[in-house]
Amino acid sequence: MTQAKEKITEEERFTEDEKKTYREQRRTKCSFKSRDEYLEHELSIMSPKRWKLNLPKRDFNFEYEDLVPALAATIGKIVMVSAVVAAFADRYGLSQAFVIENTRFEMLIAAVLFCILFSGVLNPLSNLAGTHGPMIPMIPLIVASGGHPLALGVMVGFFGVLLSATNGGSKLVKLTGVGVRGGLLIYLGAVGMISQVKALGAWAASINMPYVSFAVLFSTILIYAYLAKVGKRWMSIPIGSAVALFVALALGAPLNFITEPGMPHLSPLYWWGETTGWKMGLPGLNEFIAVTPFAILAVAMWSPDFLGHRVFQELNYPKKADKVLMNVDDTMAVCSLRQIVGTLLGGGNLASSWGTYMIPAAIAKRPIPAGAILTGVMCIFAVVLGYPMDLAVWPPVLRVALLVGVFLPLLEAGMQMIKDNNNSQSAGVCLFASALVNPVFGWSLTMLLDNTGLIGDFQRRKDLHRMDRLIIPLLAFVICVGSMAAVGMLPGIPAIIPSFR
Repeated sequence: MTQAKEKITEEERFTEDEKKTYREQRRTKCSFKSRDEYLEHELSIMSPKRWKLNLPKRDFNFEYEDLVPALAATIGKIVMVSAVVAAFADRYGLSQAFVIENTRFEMLIAAVLFCILFSGVLNPLSNLAGTHGPMIPMIPLIVASGGHPLALGVMVGFFGVLLSATNGGSKLVKLTGVGVRGGLLIYLGAVGMISQVKALGAWAASINMPYVSFAVLFSTILIYAYLAKVGKRWMSIPIGSAVALFVALALGAPLNFITEPGMPHLSPLYWWGETTGWKMGLPGLNEFIAVTPFAILAVAMWSPDFLGHRVFQELNYPKKADKVLMNVDDTMAVCSLRQIVGTLLGGGNLASSWGTYMIPAAIAKRPIPAGAILTGVMCIFAVVLGYPMDLAVWPPVLRVALLVGVFLPLLEAGMQMIKDNNNSQSAGVCLFASALVNPVFGWSLTMLLDNTGLIGDFQRRKDLHRMDRLIIPLLAFVICVGSMAAVGMLPGIPAIIPSFR
């Protein structure tokens, strides 16, 4: 009887706490035994408002941990946007000066409108709208098929809005089993880690200093291991990048600053002019038709990407912090809006959930809004000053930041999720299928097999309705495979849709 009363009292107390505001529930740092306890308490008392005004001090607070994901996001943004724009520029014969100018313009759009305004103030449940890295290898095919950057951006945004409005993103996340999630994260982490190691080695060989790569990576391993040991893994990006910078410079690696301070062109008329900016003018109907399968593929790739980012929050946040978890559908809506607005203004970025922000933020046990605002400020600072852009893309800094901030955590999170034989089956098939084609193929096929009970936990099949068990996973698989077949992404199978040029 006494235990029952205590239980009721505890439940009533929790209900009363839920009715209090964030400001009323806040406690001083010194009232907690550790920093982790304080950060977890902050997460558990937050209740961000969707599509309403969220203000510092009233709805969230700034902590020094927010600087880490903001720094990582800024480095990642410079790298990824410049990679997308450079891929277009290379095919269209545009100069390196154009790449730098457009990258700075894109970063300014992302910083002011979507880091600070949307993810920071209007909807802190939406992750920052970043860059769609997996689409970079598709850009040469898009150009060869007669695609136009403006047409592509508008179509990606259009299909993204449709998926968000129907809550399709969150539905696909819920239908992705633990084993499939783990396999997807392991694949992305392992492939990304190997690619970064090879890229740094290739750079060191190109400057005839191959030992620089070994020294930088060896020091990174020691730093990462030590930070994991002392529970400060969230500091791995700034510390790892600083050590990589110091080691590389100490060994004589060349670093040149060439991007001068200034502001990019801000007029859409300049960017979409016939003789200025992209030098392409506006697209016609054929250009919109040409990019449609690529746009469908880009949006189909969003779900596994978004899923990986939300998983990091679920693994690192306390159980009572469900109110601050990233909303997949809201993030898709913001990414779609960011894609349409950025493209119409003249940018060349392809939007997706911002992984180089979310993963470090989740590890640091920080919610989205404060770090989002700091990310926007840092991006503006980098755009205006210019020189930080050169530092962020210097290979030792860039590769180490991506290694310790994105790919190693992905790999570790995936391995943490594989806890029994059923999950290992699904993870293994996901790895196999991803290696056969790509992670989108692996995710969609394994989700279908897992939900129908052909692999993994058969009990899972019994708990799902027919729509969730078969129809939605099958539809997702058909759309993904159909889009890849249309543009020639299936090994050994030529593209179904011919080039329009």
